[in-house]
Amino acid sequence: MATDWLGSIVSINCGESLGVYQGRVSAVDQVSQTISLTRPFHNGVKCLVPEVTFRAGDITELKILEIPGPGDSRQCGDSQQMETGVGCQVGPSQNGTGKVLKKPCSAPQNIPRRTDVKSQDMVISPQQQCSKSYMDRHMETLSQSKGFRRRHNSWSSSSRHPNQATPKKSGLKNGQMKSKDDECFGDDIDEIPDTDFDFEGNLALFDKAAVFEEIETYERRSGTRSRGTPNEKPARYRHDENILESEPIVYRRIVVPQNPNKEFCTDSGLVVPSVSYELHKKLLSVAEKHGLTLERRLEMTGVCASQMALSLLGGPNRLNPKNVHQRPTVALLCGPHVKGAQGISCGRHLSNHDVHVILFLPNFVKMLESITNELNLFSKTQGQQVSSVKDLPDTPVDLVINCLDCHENAFLRDQPWYKAVVDWANQNRAPVLSIDPPISEMELGIDAKWSLALGLPLPLGERAGRVYLCDIGIPQKVFQEVGINYHSPFGCKFVIPLHST
Repeated sequence: MATDWLGSIVSINCGESLGVYQGRVSAVDQVSQTISLTRPFHNGVKCLVPEVTFRAGDITELKILEIPGPGDSRQCGDSQQMETGVGCQVGPSQNGTGKVLKKPCSAPQNIPRRTDVKSQDMVISPQQQCSKSYMDRHMETLSQSKGFRRRHNSWSSSSRHPNQATPKKSGLKNGQMKSKDDECFGDDIDEIPDTDFDFEGNLALFDKAAVFEEIETYERRSGTRSRGTPNEKPARYRHDENILESEPIVYRRIVVPQNPNKEFCTDSGLVVPSVSYELHKKLLSVAEKHGLTLERRLEMTGVCASQMALSLLGGPNRLNPKNVHQRPTVALLCGPHVKGAQGISCGRHLSNHDVHVILFLPNFVKMLESITNELNLFSKTQGQQVSSVKDLPDTPVDLVINCLDCHENAFLRDQPWYKAVVDWANQNRAPVLSIDPPISEMELGIDAKWSLALGLPLPLGERAGRVYLCDIGIPQKVFQEVGINYHSPFGCKFVIPLHST
């Protein structure tokens, strides 16, 4: 009788110390009371040895998972479930002889399964009923686990018991489902490799350089590459550059009659030479003679300076209707001269753009006509005018515009109000924008972060900060009249930055 169980798939529970083993019965020795399993699995993991042997005294519980038979092709797991019959349990006897104990089980119960198989279509022997009912009681619980289904799908036998009939097929649909199950879960478990895949080793076998060289050689021979080899990088152009061939660019298009003390260049690379204060003064005088009056020059300077100041204050990110609570504050420091009038014009335009402007201008008995006219226009804005340093803000402002210094009236730097305003500006932590600063660094009482030059730059020093140039509307023939060969470096802008060469 022991030979009848050879080839059966069983599960042996050896207690907590040894664990649970599954495998196919390969030998049963009644004399030594041992049972051997081939292709064993220990706690769901395939064993390294091909066969293990158990003594009857070590076995706590033995479950029969499948009884082999010719023509049996059922698969265990949840793909198909079995019918219950007369149950049995196999385990060691009280005297340790390992007998096979048979106990009557409950009446058969119908368990639903995928294939519509009726009880009258099956012919089951009493011996199979005993083993099958025990299997059904445990397979119904174990089939709920994904790991069990994946681990035991390959244990399906290739043949059925000779006394067991083949169930009738319930149509093409169920046949297709069974075919899909066989395709997905029907691989032999022996084909699964025990070792992990060596990704680094397989990647090292790929010679990328050789493959790319072969691809490039093929493309060159077939003519598919029309823009040269990969080593030949095509020229890249910006959105504002012309890809058509044109005349060579001349970067030195402004020539002055005297050797410049200092030269600047624009973002496009155009060279802008500096001019002396005498030549600059002569240029403004000739322009005024041809109709570019002082009032026009003040207005143009105020527009360009205010445009630069608005950019420094944040531009559209800050000056918009949604940021009314972030209204910037500008302190405008002006002296009683033409440069001060330029600053007042700038303050008027800033105030018109919703900037809070505080204008400092000392009290004088007699003011220049240009200053009087600019003050009259400024008074019509929301700007604030003060004549004492005590009225200036105690807290840092957003920007300080310096128009205190003059190219000619050097005696103003000795006045008490001048020194007080310079001390206030140096103690305030706001950045400084200087409009048309003088050449000598000794005359600069306030260090500027930016300086705005008019028409052509003067040879400014390091204390002037970063130099910008604004277009005040001087015609080209006016430059030629004073001996300057001039081509506008401004392009589409009225204020451009200059860089030291």
